[in-house]
Amino acid sequence: MILDSPRIPFTRRTLVDEEELIEQLDIVRLNLPPAVREADAIVYHKEEIFLQAEQYAQEIIEEAERRADEIVDELGIIRRAELEAKQIRQQVTEECEALQEQTLAEIERLRLQAQQEIEQMRQLAIEECEEIQQGADDYADRVLKNIEQQLSEMLHVIRNGRQQLQNDPFSVRPQKPDGNPPPEAHHPSHRKSKR
Repeated sequence: MILDSPRIPFTRRTLVDEEELIEQLDIVRLNLPPAVREADAIVYHKEEIFLQAEQYAQEIIEEAERRADEIVDELGIIRRAELEAKQIRQQVTEECEALQEQTLAEIERLRLQAQQEIEQMRQLAIEECEEIQQGADDYADRVLKNIEQQLSEMLHVIRNGRQQLQNDPFSVRPQKPDGNPPPEAHHPSHRKSKR
């Protein structure tokens, strides 16, 4: 219709029948697809859509912030748990080291105590051995002293006997195993005959 309408010379304007153009526009409007009408409605309701979009964006932001806070809280809990675990591990390590030192000290104390007891037992054994040795020496000394006394008495008796034999002319002298008297021995009858 625009191309068939007459043009104004020396201008870019075209003379169009207004009623015919409106008619054509109504036909076009009626034949527009639903998407165009929806777009028209969107343009008409753009403020409302902007508000809804802004509200939705705000909700998304708030949800993101809430989730971020939750994540921060979770991270804080994790950090606290890690810190507590580290403290517990440190405490357990210190308690183990203290228990180990205490055990080593107890073992050393028991070792020293056992060593002292062994030394005391050894000392007691030495003292008992010395007492037994002293008792044995004392007993042996008493026995030897008794034997010495007896031998001394016997020697005294023997000496007295010999002396009596040497001083008594009538005493019987011991004989030889062959029955003859020793050369120095004289029979009493022989002595009488000499007299």
